Order: sequence, then structure tokens, then C-alpha cells
Amino acid sequence: MNIRFPENFTWGVATAAAQIEGGAFEDGRGPSIWDVFSRLPGKIKNGGLPEVACDSYHLVERDVEMMKELGVNSYRFSFSWSRILPEGTGKVNEKGITYYKKLLALLKENGIRANATMYHWDLPYALQLKGGFGNREIIKWFCEYASVLLDNFGEDVDMWATFNEPIATYVGYGQGFFAPGLRDEKYARQALHHLLLCHGEAVKLFRERKPGHGKIGIVVDVWRHYPEREENEEDKAMAFAGNEIRGYGMFLHPLFLGGYSKELLDYFEENQLMPLIAEGDFETIRQPLDFYGLNFYNGLYDNADKMREREKARKEGGNYQDEPENHPEALKDVLHMLVEKYHVNIPIYITENGMPFDDASGREANLDDQARIEYVKNVLIWLHKAMEEGADVRGYYLWSLMDNFEWSAGYDARYGLYYTDYEKAERIPKKSAKWYAQVIREKGFEVER
Repeated sequence: MNIRFPENFTWGVATAAAQIEGGAFEDGRGPSIWDVFSRLPGKIKNGGLPEVACDSYHLVERDVEMMKELGVNSYRFSFSWSRILPEGTGKVNEKGITYYKKLLALLKENGIRANATMYHWDLPYALQLKGGFGNREIIKWFCEYASVLLDNFGEDVDMWATFNEPIATYVGYGQGFFAPGLRDEKYARQALHHLLLCHGEAVKLFRERKPGHGKIGIVVDVWRHYPEREENEEDKAMAFAGNEIRGYGMFLHPLFLGGYSKELLDYFEENQLMPLIAEGDFETIRQPLDFYGLNFYNGLYDNADKMREREKARKEGGNYQDEPENHPEALKDVLHMLVEKYHVNIPIYITENGMPFDDASGREANLDDQARIEYVKNVLIWLHKAMEEGADVRGYYLWSLMDNFEWSAGYDARYGLYYTDYEKAERIPKKSAKWYAQVIREKGFEVER
């Protein structure tokens, strides 16, 4: 069977500033919430710190060279708010501006389009001390930051995403295992509402400025939950909550349908979690967008009995772990859902997709990553099927260009096409890098029927 994608299909790789740049305390950059959170005992696996990471702050030429080797025509990256505005507002750090101008110039020289995310989880710590996203003033702070980005880089960025995976703010403010490490669901719900308002106001600002030829959207991940036992009421309730109460529904509904869903509002009322909502907020949030970025990794099947076993094992100090599941077929279902349920009638890009290898498996096993090739191949097959059925998907970005700082997993999870030797700051192509380069050249691949 011949899997072929359109001639104008976008092939890319994705990274994030906090995960690859390093240079955390160089050239005027201020600390982010992840710089602080990573120093709290037990928060990051094996105590990993992001202050050097892949050292892309100094090795940006090599990074773009790797993209050229792969043949990608687009690079998805994020700006570091702390590098641009060390205090979150106020004085602009010109050395930060210079760094990103250098990156954008290198991309342009090599014919690689820039897909830039304004915010990928790394809030300046100075703003967190003022309440972070829980403070409605964040809307003004974020617009000041967005304005600096558009003024300095508007002519050179092809695609802008206001936010990447807003759910990280919920996890960091309400569940404690992402930065800033808080466990206050009411605060988290208010923070998410403000984040969506930041998005809406930034889109309005973009429309007013009309910078260059760029387009603007947002990136929301979808891990769609399904009941493992379709007739089991507990499984169905778990899946519903995973989707609508603590998952993609709390973003997609206000972004594309207007307001929060009745089910989410009922949950707020029942648990005294209702955020403060001002008149006109939902009109601000629901701005027309040019594209939607979908981060897809897997479908999830919920089983209440297995969940209880996991909780029991955790409490008893055991090491309960499910066999890893792989459900790339969920991608087609998710793409249909976006259009049919949420009326996402704009071009869609798969802005992240990938598979980790464990660092403990060793260097050679990581370099010979056939399992990653098979995973990505299956995802692309299901993506192709969805496109044949009418899904308007314009591009695919593989996570990630290279192994990097994977948030709370530290340096244990390796997602890269290039193996990162952190001690030597070397990048070495894996088997998957060579395979992906071939897919890009041929705009697809052959599979056995």
C-alpha cells in the first residue's frame, strides 16, 4: 500500500525553549517557574535541571543544520518569556531578542518556515510571585509580552501559536507535579480562565498589528479517553471526566463553541470551583483562528478496577505499572471529533507526536529505535486515512528534534530523532532520523497490505 501525502504538506520537528535552550542564567535571562520548580527535592526524576539542557542557546547553528539534514520545511519552537522580559514585564532583554533573530535568520537561510509558540509552560518566576495566571493582571502582562514578540519577529514568523497545551497550567496549579507545583484546584480553574483570556486578547492584538504574512492559532493536546468496558458505568464516568472535566473539553468548548459546557459548569457548582467570569469574557476567548494545532500521542482506555489497584499499590509502596498501550487509531477518531463535535473548521496541523525511549535502556538501544519508527509509521497511516475521509490536516511535526529536558521526567525520557549526549553536548542521528528524512523526501512510504 502506498501512503503518500500532498506535495505542499508541511513536514516539521518541534521543540520548546525551556527544554532545549539552557543558558538559563546567561545574558540577562530571568528565572522561569521551571527553573525554580526543578530545584525542589523530588520534583524532577533523577534531579535533572534545565539550566544547560541541550545547550541550544550556544549550539543553534548545529540545530538548524540537523533540520537541514532531515529535510524538514518547518520548525516549531517557542520563545522564552524570561529571556525576552526577565521580570515578565518592563525592560526588554536585547540579548534575548538577538538570539531569536539569529535563529529566525538561520531558518530563513535554509528555507525552513518558522512556527513559533508564544508560551510553552515557562512563566517568568517574577510573575508567579504576583499570582501568575491566577491574577487577572496576567492578561495585561501577556499582551505586553506578545506585543514585544510581534514587534520584533512579526515579519519572520509564518505561524504563531498563543499557547501550547494549556492543561499544563491546570496540572501545575491544581495537581502539583508540574511547575509551579501548587495543589489548589480552585486557583487552577481561575488560572485557566485567565489563560484563555490571554489567548483571546493576543489574537485580537495580532489582528490589529497584522504582522507580515503570518497566521495565528493555538495548540491543544487531545488524549481522548474511552471506557475500557463500554457498559461499565464507572469506566464511562472516568472517561467522561478525563475528556470533559479534566481534559480537552475545558478548552475546546470555550475556544470553538463558546462558554464552558453545562457538565463543566455543573462540576464547578457542585465543588465550589466556579471561576470569576466577567461580562464579555467568552466573546474574547472565542476569537476566529487561522489554524488549530493538535498534539496527539495516544488514546486512553479507562478501567475503574485497574485504577483502584494502582492506587492501592501506591499507598502500600508497591510498583504497580500497566503494560504500555499504543492506540494510534485514536487519531482518526480525534480528528473527526474536532470537526463534528467542536466545529473546528479550520486547517489542522499535528503539532506534536512522538514516542519516548527510556534513558536506562542505553545509548545503543536508543540509537537503534525501530520501535519509534513503527509507532510514527502507524500514526501517519491513521492520519492518512483521516485525510482521505476529509480531515483538513496540513502538516505533521514530530516531537522532538533531539532528546531534551522532558519536564518532570527530567532526562530519563528520550523523544529525539537525534540522541543527545548531555555531557559532550553532541547530537547523534538515530535510525528514526534517517527514516524520517526518507519519508519527507518521498512524501510518504510503502506498507505491506
